[in-house]
Amino acid sequence: MTLRLQKKHALLTGAAGGIGLAVVAAFVQQGACCTVADIGSEASPDLAKLMAAHPQQVQYIPTDVTRMSQITALVEAAAKSFGPITTLFNNAAVFDMAPLLESDEAMYDKLFAVNVKGAFFVMQQTLAHMVAHQVKGGAVINMASQAGRRGEALVSHYCASKAAVISYTQSAALAMAPHHIRVNAISPGVINTPMWAGVDALFAKYENLPIGEKKKQVGRAVPLGYMGEPVDICGAAVFLASDESSYITAQTLNVDGGNVMG
Repeated sequence: MTLRLQKKHALLTGAAGGIGLAVVAAFVQQGACCTVADIGSEASPDLAKLMAAHPQQVQYIPTDVTRMSQITALVEAAAKSFGPITTLFNNAAVFDMAPLLESDEAMYDKLFAVNVKGAFFVMQQTLAHMVAHQVKGGAVINMASQAGRRGEALVSHYCASKAAVISYTQSAALAMAPHHIRVNAISPGVINTPMWAGVDALFAKYENLPIGEKKKQVGRAVPLGYMGEPVDICGAAVFLASDESSYITAQTLNVDGGNVMG
């Protein structure tokens, strides 16, 4: 069987757990070499297991995507180990929420520093690297969210940050089209990741709900009737990273069980 990502070198941010780690495993299974970046000083236990099983395909580089010098160092270190980067899975993000009238500057700065500034400059520096190395079949996959498709009263900053990711995806796709580098995004719906424990607790606080109730509610509200799992993002990620999607760019693919139409 032909491996769909053979000879690809993927850089994945925010990939020590959750969706990012699931995508690393899927990329490795399809033959890619993967440089994994996250904020922790060491690889998470689950990532460490994957690295031990595939020492020739996976490396970990601690990176704070809000620091320009660390983004530069990440791209350089990635290329030094596995050659030019052909694929970016731009996933590092943080979440917080509060009523609109209580959303302060600190929350705004935290969310936009990672979700917008970090995402943009990781993308920019990776694209510059791809252009400099004349990468053929280059692909960027930015992680948006269904929150970027609509506003939510308690989640204003996060929604706005993910809307920015969708907009940057479109602009970057147009800028990179002459270089035949594709830029797309994935917009997940409600996905059962470790982050959801914190999300659920915040909703419980602001909506006066029992712990766990919001998670049940959002799962039942999905047209397919349940929350997704990290592995549910992998098929879309592999497709957009592969040459099978060679005529697709500037798109944001909803992977959300039918929550958003169009």
